[in-house]
Amino acid sequence: MEKNFTQTVRYFGKNITIVIGIVLIWRGIWYLLDYIDGLFFGGHHLPLAVGGIIIGLLMLYLPDRDLKEIEKL
Repeated sequence: MEKNFTQTVRYFGKNITIVIGIVLIWRGIWYLLDYIDGLFFGGHHLPLAVGGIIIGLLMLYLPDRDLKEIEKL
């Protein structure tokens, strides 16, 4: 019984750590893009937002030449 509990705690601990790591990376990228937006575009969000959408779509499309990853959402 205790072995299963320990394995469960380790499993959730590992997954929570991964999720927190991904969120921290996302948060850092978000702040970096806000800084670039203010530095180069004077705080106007539209150019960086449109560019981000285009780059994101290209990143999803180019590896396997389809957008099936979007279907999973």
